[in-house]
Amino acid sequence: MIFSHYAYFSRLLDALLPPSEWRTLEREAWVWMRERFVPYPLQQNLHRLPAEDVSACVDGLIDVDRLRATFPKPKHFADWLQQSFGKGLCDVFMTPYNKKVWAYDPDKMNVEWMGERVALLDTKRVIDNVVHRRDELGWGPNSTFRFPLHGGTGAIWKALFNALPADKFRFGDAGRVTAVDVAAKVLTLADGSQLAYEHLISTMPMDCLARISHNVLNFTREQLHAAAAQFRYSSSHIIGFGLEGQPPPSLQSKCWLYFPEHDSPFYRATVFSNYSPYVVPKPGQQWSLMLEVSESPCKPVNVATLLAEAEQGARNSKLISDKDVIVSRFHKRLEYGYPTPFLGRDALLSPLHAAFERGSILSRGRFGSWKYEVSNQDHSLMLGVEAVDRALLGCEEITQNHPSVVNAKRDNQGRTPIIQGSPLDKLQQQQHNRTG
Repeated sequence: MIFSHYAYFSRLLDALLPPSEWRTLEREAWVWMRERFVPYPLQQNLHRLPAEDVSACVDGLIDVDRLRATFPKPKHFADWLQQSFGKGLCDVFMTPYNKKVWAYDPDKMNVEWMGERVALLDTKRVIDNVVHRRDELGWGPNSTFRFPLHGGTGAIWKALFNALPADKFRFGDAGRVTAVDVAAKVLTLADGSQLAYEHLISTMPMDCLARISHNVLNFTREQLHAAAAQFRYSSSHIIGFGLEGQPPPSLQSKCWLYFPEHDSPFYRATVFSNYSPYVVPKPGQQWSLMLEVSESPCKPVNVATLLAEAEQGARNSKLISDKDVIVSRFHKRLEYGYPTPFLGRDALLSPLHAAFERGSILSRGRFGSWKYEVSNQDHSLMLGVEAVDRALLGCEEITQNHPSVVNAKRDNQGRTPIIQGSPLDKLQQQQHNRTG
């Protein structure tokens, strides 16, 4: 799923893949719980739930409205959830779902990260939807999104790689950094060679950078290792099922679904073949599901049994039936999945970023910045673009330093003409030459 806060990012996508290679889709997101599908966001569609859940959720919302002026500043994410949605909605959905997706209890997370990522409530509107049994769809920044017709999201970044000079890349041991001498501005690589730099932009996880760095101003090696040990993150298990035929009618227009309950190990499922018919080997004859499972020290996962548990969970939640024929199974574990916005994150991050920046190192990207609030694809790319602009031109990094400013905007200019002779224009010309 791809959407953009930046005209630059949208224009880059336009330059990398021609219009014929893009699909624009309407987001259709759902929640599976209580043996039924409920449109997302759940809080806007409570009438779909059993009566006892509706009553608990509405009672909690009324209490929130009545007591809002008396609430203290939330100490953590769990407080924020209770003060925003009330006890009923938290018990029914918010708390179990957030535990499942983050793999940490909400009271171990901070309150700075949310921004646009959580739908706030208009209680009157929620109750009105309940009374009139009215669905409300399409909330959020990505009510429509685009996706490559061929090659999945990887097609974008392969096209970008192909547009760049190949001799600037090093892979394997020739490119793996094992040590950083910050004072000397020298990298040591896994093959033993060394590489001097003037400015360094690092996208490795900040905790990893801290562990392999030395001669960092104001930090001893022991202090860097102690800081690295305090970072919290979750790992991600990506599970795929390829199936014969077509998805059942209940899934044929859905994009993804959320799962707060314990009858499945995954917190989210994507009907991936709905994004493009070409993500399966036999378009029109097969379909596919992608499932995501979180893992952390607080939420361990049995890797040996996870694939079977996910398959049973897919049956429990009516994603597949006993009649469906699964022709392929896929499982990959990503050590670094989500950069957890843990309590004390910013106090830990700020001095580390400052110390590395004094040594001409900008730690950026999903885990380099360690700011989940700016960790989508568009954010991550622009963190790199803005880091280069800062290193070479002294420009301020808006995405790194002001996430709320970035997330308050949407790109409305991505399809305007690209400036002739600009780098994006050259990329687009290269793409045109390759495709004829």
